[in-house]
Amino acid sequence: MAPVSPLMPQDEFNLQLEADVHPCDWKNPTPSGRYNLVVIGGGTAGLVTAAGAAGLGAKVALIERSLMGGDCLNVGCVPSKAIISAARAAAAVRNAGEFGVNIGGDVQVDFGAAMRRMRRLRARISPHDSARRFRDLGVDVYFGNARFMNSDTIDVDGARLNFKRAVIATGARAAAPPIPGLDAVAYLTNETLFSLTELPRRLGVIGAGPVGCEMAQAFAQFGSEVFLVETEHGILPREDRDAAEIVQRRMVRDGVRRLGFGRNLVVRSNAGIRLTVESQSGEYDEPVDQLLVAVGRTPNVENLNLEAVGVAYHAQGITVNERMQTTHPMIYAAGDVCSSYQFTHAADFMARIVIQNALFKGRKKSTSLVIPWCTYTTPEIAHVGLYEHEAKEKNIAVDTYLQKFQDVDRAILDGDDEGFVKVHVKQGTDKIVGATIVASHAGDMISEISLAMTHGLGLSKIGSTIHPYPTQAEAIRKLGDQFSRTRLTPFVKALFRKWLAWTR
Repeated sequence: MAPVSPLMPQDEFNLQLEADVHPCDWKNPTPSGRYNLVVIGGGTAGLVTAAGAAGLGAKVALIERSLMGGDCLNVGCVPSKAIISAARAAAAVRNAGEFGVNIGGDVQVDFGAAMRRMRRLRARISPHDSARRFRDLGVDVYFGNARFMNSDTIDVDGARLNFKRAVIATGARAAAPPIPGLDAVAYLTNETLFSLTELPRRLGVIGAGPVGCEMAQAFAQFGSEVFLVETEHGILPREDRDAAEIVQRRMVRDGVRRLGFGRNLVVRSNAGIRLTVESQSGEYDEPVDQLLVAVGRTPNVENLNLEAVGVAYHAQGITVNERMQTTHPMIYAAGDVCSSYQFTHAADFMARIVIQNALFKGRKKSTSLVIPWCTYTTPEIAHVGLYEHEAKEKNIAVDTYLQKFQDVDRAILDGDDEGFVKVHVKQGTDKIVGATIVASHAGDMISEISLAMTHGLGLSKIGSTIHPYPTQAEAIRKLGDQFSRTRLTPFVKALFRKWLAWTR
């Protein structure tokens, strides 16, 4: 029941965006000859596949039924991070007194201006994903609905495209959980949230995963009264518990009110939207002006006629092997439609694997990818590799090293010392198997550890790398020092003592 078009309101910036990612005057090319690669879906995975393949000399077609750029540009990463940046600015002004900066009076947030800024910046970024840019790269861009006819033909609204290889990169969309009364109210998802022009006085958020937590905190920082309903016990249930607890405390300080784990959640529509919740912490009946549903994703596989070509799929998406190949050997898939790692950067690197394997009979494997991720709350939580419980499940014995920011000079000076870096190494070695960072810029910091894991650099190598002082990244180097100190066993220390005594 939310607005159909994500490009609302129809101001100059959304019109500019639309002109880039789905031009109203676009004319599809006339198919001629066989394509080396036909890509279905113009999100990150599809765009990277199409551009990369065309750059290597392949004859490529790209099919998009809606907006090029996919979720990331239009209703995901780009608009959400613009909103989060604005909300953090509001929070920083409110907390400026801690630094001796007295603003005076209440902080006035112009939500409409913040959303206009988001639309302006999104439009500024959109030419990179535009139809014209990809046409100029040598890609035949088709707008329309794709449907497999047989093992070498795809129909696009009546046009027949012949292919040698095909790639399905149709992504996923927001899913609605089976909550009584939900289908009777006009709720928001990430696909419609960014069409708002007025700040909701009271906002309900169902789902305490990354999207739910990011947006609940951001709107609370803007000044909304936010009610967060968890669908699993605790916020960010997949993250390190110590890390999630830090974020939870900060969200509460920012004004997010948790209604707890909903044993019985009902959405009512009489006299507006009401959240009726029975939880471990009590019973609630709260009216809200807007309701954001941030629970789950559904793969976009409908109407592709996958059965006709023997491509298997299930509720979580298309079935692929580690080479990103579907159950049809000439058809591949990449991105959210087939992966549990539903991140833009993961889709990017899966696409690179597809290019090598589909065009050049490569043997690249998705299982070789080291994929970090970040939840952009305040503070951020970034992670790569295994959690401690996952290592235990895989019978991998680990040693864990922890560095709290309360002992890192730059974090103390920034007033940003509530967080940590936690690294797991294979027991008895410095081989990193996983890491979690909780910090204001954890998403930037995790790349150092991802690089080390990708190229087999151990924790001791990080410890021997000079870091600028003072920086929060010093916390990672300090973990290298922690590891090095474990090498100084009593026996080694005794040998050193004897050597130094002898050389005096």
